[in-house]
This record gives sequence, structure tokens and C-alpha cells, in this order.
Amino acid sequence: MTHGTARLSSDGFFPGFSRLEADTDGVVFSGVTGGSGPPVLLLHGYPQTHVAWRLIAPALARSYTVVVPDLPGYGASRTGSDQPRWTKRRVAHALAGLMTHLGHEQFAVAGHDRGARAGYRLALDHPARVAAYASLTVIPTLDAFAGVDTRFALNAWHWFFLAQPFDLPERMLSADPDAFIDAALSKMAGGLDRIDPLALDHYRAAFRDPDVRHAICEDYRAAAAEDLQHDADDFDAGNKLACRVLMLWSEQEQRSRKVSPLDVWSKWAAHVTGRALPGGHLLPEDAPDEVLSALMPFLADAFCGS
Repeated sequence: MTHGTARLSSDGFFPGFSRLEADTDGVVFSGVTGGSGPPVLLLHGYPQTHVAWRLIAPALARSYTVVVPDLPGYGASRTGSDQPRWTKRRVAHALAGLMTHLGHEQFAVAGHDRGARAGYRLALDHPARVAAYASLTVIPTLDAFAGVDTRFALNAWHWFFLAQPFDLPERMLSADPDAFIDAALSKMAGGLDRIDPLALDHYRAAFRDPDVRHAICEDYRAAAAEDLQHDADDFDAGNKLACRVLMLWSEQEQRSRKVSPLDVWSKWAAHVTGRALPGGHLLPEDAPDEVLSALMPFLADAFCGS
């Protein structure tokens, strides 16, 4: 599918930043970039856009060159053909191409939710490119599916709904896109009143685009198929993230889980640190100060040691 909706503007969310427009590896990337210093790539999650980083990126830009794109197919990042499917491997390849296009050969990656899944695939497939990786609220897809139980399935039912074969989810989402995204974000945030109304309007506008909704469905279809197999192949081969890894997770979400995210990530990387933060799933928006307090020293150590 070709993304055909008018360009979404996020100018007011990132004062002093420049618009990001780059055509590379089958994606016309859209987003923002700003600051100076070592490069840091910020990747948003479902069902959001790069605007999710509006409370983090300006602070990072005081010390780093910050690149904040919409993921391929999300927001205003247009994709051409979706054959082959936009797996995390294909997304990672395109993100690596974006950073090359911008002149950044080595960089740090911080990802939240689906962006974190693209981020660790980027670190696994392009180890020489990624100096450090921060995962917000995410363990690898292989481990997430292995831990599915009744509680998980009821809480994260969208994983299984959106992954259904084309085009049943797309047809059902078209009935009332605003109701669906409002329900998703309300659950993640603990109420829509906890999300900036302007940001919420931006997320709704993006989700009203049928091509964006299709890309999101394809994202979840890939997770349950190709992405899962790619993770299994890497795990069986003993492939690990070569870079330092920071894991940040929600205190609220972790209460219902039996395994520590640090224990999970220790199977995938040699150098893992992290901690629980107050707030819900949307950590970049719900707990930006706490995220920055963990991310800033992690990035400083990563770049000083590289």
C-alpha cells in the first residue's frame, strides 16, 4: 500500500528541531532531528508516532544529535510496496539506511514498545552500527510469546487481533478508528486525561489513515511470524547484542509478571543494566524525567567507552 494521507505536522512539539525528510530503502521517512553531538535514534511505539518522544528529545538534544522518525508505515513515514512484509529486519535495514543517509555511521538507539523491537533487531543485524541500545518496556518477542498466559492474552489481546490475516482487522478498524485508538491509549496511560490533548489529536489523525492501520496490522503479523522466527534463529545460534543494553520498565506493569526483565535480557546481551520506573506503559510520556535520569548517564558511558 502507498501512504497517501496529507503530511502530519509535529512542528509545535519539537521547538528548534528541523523536519526530517529522507527517502531511503523503500521508505520516505518523516519526523524531526535536532541538537548536536553523538547521534541518538529514538523509535516510538504502537499506536503512536514520533511525537511520543516530545518530552525526551529536547533534553537529549542539548548533548546529542537526536533523530526521531516515524516508523515505516506509521505516522507520516510512507512506504511503497509491503511485499516482502515489513518485518523488524526490513525496518531495521531501512533505519540503518536512514542513519547512513544522515551521515551517522555509529549511533545509540532508544526504543519504546514496537520501536524497541525494531531497535534490538537493528542491534542484532547491524552490530557495528549500534553503540548502545535502550529498551523501554520491551523484552524480545521470542520471550514475550513464550510467556503468554491467560492474563497476558486478556491484557494484550490486540497482539492477536491485529495479527489476524488480511484484511479482517483492517475492515473492523475502519468502523471506528478513534474509538479503537482511544481505548488502546487509555489502557496504556491509565486514562486519556493523562495524555496531552494535542498529542492525542496527532495520534488520532495518524490512525485515521487506512494505510497506517494496515501497516500496524502488518507489524503485528510479522511479530507472530517472521520476527518470531528471526529471534529463534538468533537465540539458537547464540547471537547476542554486542552493545551495552539499558532496560527500563513500568512498575505498574511488572506487578503482574513473574520474571524480571533484566533476567530475560541477560540471555541476549552481556552488558545489561536497568530498573523499574514509576508510571504505566507509556514511559516516554508518563515518566519523562525518570527516563532521562536513566538514559543520560547510560548514553554518556556508552559514547565515552566507544
